[in-house]
Amino acid sequence: MQSLEADLAAARDLDTADLADAIETIGFECTRCGACCKAETCASGAEPESDAAGDDRGNGDGEPEPHTATVFPDEVRELQAATAANDDFDREYDWRDVARPMPYGLHEGEDGPEGETFEWALQTDACGDCTFYRESDDGTGACSVHGSRPLICRTYPFSVVLAGDGDDGAELAQPMGAAVDREGTVRAHECEGLGRDISRADAEELAAALKERAVRELEEAIAVRDEYEPANVDGVVVHDSEGAKRPDGTALDGRE
Repeated sequence: MQSLEADLAAARDLDTADLADAIETIGFECTRCGACCKAETCASGAEPESDAAGDDRGNGDGEPEPHTATVFPDEVRELQAATAANDDFDREYDWRDVARPMPYGLHEGEDGPEGETFEWALQTDACGDCTFYRESDDGTGACSVHGSRPLICRTYPFSVVLAGDGDDGAELAQPMGAAVDREGTVRAHECEGLGRDISRADAEELAAALKERAVRELEEAIAVRDEYEPANVDGVVVHDSEGAKRPDGTALDGRE
């Protein structure tokens, strides 16, 4: 298996012109359907309960799996600042308003969720939709912090594959599901906007963001690996590139 450092070097060497070519070939235009911002539709009257970790996962009783999108710690702070500067928000969001511990690796203990996880996900509402998603009466979706949206949102529905072991190499993708189209190192995931014409300028902007995301994901992974120490504490601990944190984003104190 290729090392994270080798993958990072490959990500930094990605040619944005080649990525833009691939995106143009696949084609894409956002239709504002909101599918990438939402969980599956809530059952009538169903409101999944959020636990202390912010984990709204479906329970098999008609409640949806929540929207899950990875967000870097600096992006959480940028989104907090965006809420403070936006008149549509009546207050600046705190960390928990913006992000929740990624549920993978957590389990339900006697006193609530516990365990260690290695990423933050955008916070979700009672239906499992992204907390920043807004929908008009005609069903058109919009992001209330569009100018500050994280890289995962800016690059959806695309991911990249780096040189590595196997036919596909190392695929850098959030939980987007299987690729439905591919061109060169670019993979496209399920989205009704695929196959539509895209301008060269828009393709180049998307390609630049896609390369930035690939680099950032690997830098984050390397930093987490290098900083990681097992947390012998109760409750939920999130390990990110800045160290171990509690679900409210504060640094973990008293770690043994």
